[in-house]
Amino acid sequence: MKYKSQKVAYWFFALSMLLLVLQITYGFIMGFARIGMDGLHEFIPFNTARAVHTNLLVVWLLSGFMGAAYYIIPEEAQRELVNVKLAYVQLISLALVGVTAIIGYHFNYWEGRKFLEIPRPLDYLVVINVLLFLGLILVTLFKGKRRTTTALVLSMGLLFAALLYLPGMLDFDSQVTDSFFRWWVVHLWVEGVWELIMGGILSFLLIKLTGVDREVIEKWLYVIVGLTFLSGVLGTGHHYYYIGVNKIWLLVGGIFSALEPLAFLAMALFAVNMYRKGEKKHPNKLALYWTLGAAILSFVGAGLLGFAHTLPQTNLYTHGTLVTAMHAHLAFWGAYGMIVLAIISYSLPNLTGRELYDSSRGRIAFWTANIGMIGMTIAFGVAGVAQVYLERKFKMDFMQVQAEISIHFVVLIICASLFATGIILYIIDFYKHGKPTDEALEINHENS
Repeated sequence: MKYKSQKVAYWFFALSMLLLVLQITYGFIMGFARIGMDGLHEFIPFNTARAVHTNLLVVWLLSGFMGAAYYIIPEEAQRELVNVKLAYVQLISLALVGVTAIIGYHFNYWEGRKFLEIPRPLDYLVVINVLLFLGLILVTLFKGKRRTTTALVLSMGLLFAALLYLPGMLDFDSQVTDSFFRWWVVHLWVEGVWELIMGGILSFLLIKLTGVDREVIEKWLYVIVGLTFLSGVLGTGHHYYYIGVNKIWLLVGGIFSALEPLAFLAMALFAVNMYRKGEKKHPNKLALYWTLGAAILSFVGAGLLGFAHTLPQTNLYTHGTLVTAMHAHLAFWGAYGMIVLAIISYSLPNLTGRELYDSSRGRIAFWTANIGMIGMTIAFGVAGVAQVYLERKFKMDFMQVQAEISIHFVVLIICASLFATGIILYIIDFYKHGKPTDEALEINHENS
């Protein structure tokens, strides 16, 4: 740690870990419900569990991104955060809004819009919270001694993510129009500006972990930004195929969706090439594992598996099936979950002064979590293909099909248990590092 204000990042990471555990818990509730073990139905029906599961994913990732920004921006700008107290206010308000939303879902306090279930009054609080966050980040960057490409791309991703939240707050009487703008939030986040956030964090980590010249690494960022905007914006069209809009989106969505894997391929090549070029042997091997893993699995999960069912001819059959769940789980984990864990793994030793770089527990956490997630992806994929075949080919009833493929959910739960074990081990490592200290700042200065 180079600046005392970077300590605030730790508490965002801690909130992120707590929300991740809750998300996994609700995932298990849904998994057991799918095999008939639905004892919590009276308290947590499946639709509530699903809404909580998907919304917690967004919130724990955003909390991780905010923590990453609070750690990276001071170091890149070479100055302290402009106001640490306001950063803690922003953290507490984020947690309170999240808790209120989750509790509200259990009492049907929501809008019922897929992925944007949060009720309107809480939307306004989210906007205020994000404006406060952006103000702190952008002012720190503006007043800093330098403005790096890494910091600018990260900040641009965070700013655009905030702006793209606004279309989801628009009110429409038409279901078609509402769905059209809803995807501006959902798609342009995960396959647009979140890629910029990932690229910024990836660049920072590779500079620190490989020792490759900053200029070389940041040139790759321009390529990633270009490919993201080239494919991601019009790639939104694959969500418009069959919602009642103009048929031109079948052509536009099909073409640009086919280009979307390029940005993730660029990130994978970027990370692997920088690792191979790197002369610096950084002792934090765990952070390097998570960094390279994020780049590679994001290409597989978001790039290849996304492309596999976004062409109109394929999507006609796979849309709304477990094939989508297959893609979503590995994509979110590879692209965004792992990059958050990577920045946490890198920053924790610097924040706490405890150099637990290469613990056996950390290595086991990495491999069990990833093997578990790959197993879940395969289980979802096999179940999804079976679902498509039985529903579309044999015209079987939806609930009948669910009964036929229930065995796959047994496999899914086993793999999810392996994944959860890895996450628990990771959180134990997180806890073992302890809290951030000013002594860590002194150690850093001495090493410098």
